Amino acid sequence: MESRPPLPPFTRETAAQKVRLAEDAWNSRDPARVALAYSTDTRWRNRAEFVTGRDAVQAFLARKWARELDYRLIKELWAFDGARIAVRFAYEWHDDSGQWYRSYGNENWEFNDAGLMTHRHASINDLPINESERQYFWAPGRRPDQHASLSELGL
Repeated sequence: MESRPPLPPFTRETAAQKVRLAEDAWNSRDPARVALAYSTDTRWRNRAEFVTGRDAVQAFLARKWARELDYRLIKELWAFDGARIAVRFAYEWHDDSGQWYRSYGNENWEFNDAGLMTHRHASINDLPINESERQYFWAPGRRPDQHASLSELGL
C-alpha cells in the first residue's frame, strides 16, 4: 500500500505538517498530484457536491481550477485527534469575467493508517471582492514561508 507521511496518530507538529503539505499541493493546481493524497475509495462532500474515488477527485479538481482562475490558498490547522484533522482556509480566485472572490471554509479530514485521506467534508462560502481587496499576491505555486497566515491576515 502506498504511504503518505506524516501518518496518524497525529501530534500538533505532524498535523500542522499535513495541513501545509495539503496547502502546497492544492496551490500547485495539479489535479493528478493532489489526487494522490487521497485513498482510491475516498469520499468527499464539497459544498453540495459528493465525490467518491480518487479518479473522481482528479476530475473534480480539473473542473474546479478551470473555473477558479489565479487560485491562491491558505490553510490553517484548527484541531486534530488521532486520524482526524480539522482545518480552516481561505482562497482567492477570479472567474472568467474578472470578478474576484475570497472563499472561506472549514474542512474535516480523516486518514487511513497509510496517511491517505479517506474522508473530506468541506463547507465553503464565496465572498465577491474587488481586486483592490486581494491579500494573496505570491507567484503561482507554493505560498512563501514569510507570507502571512490566515490569523495574521485577520481572516
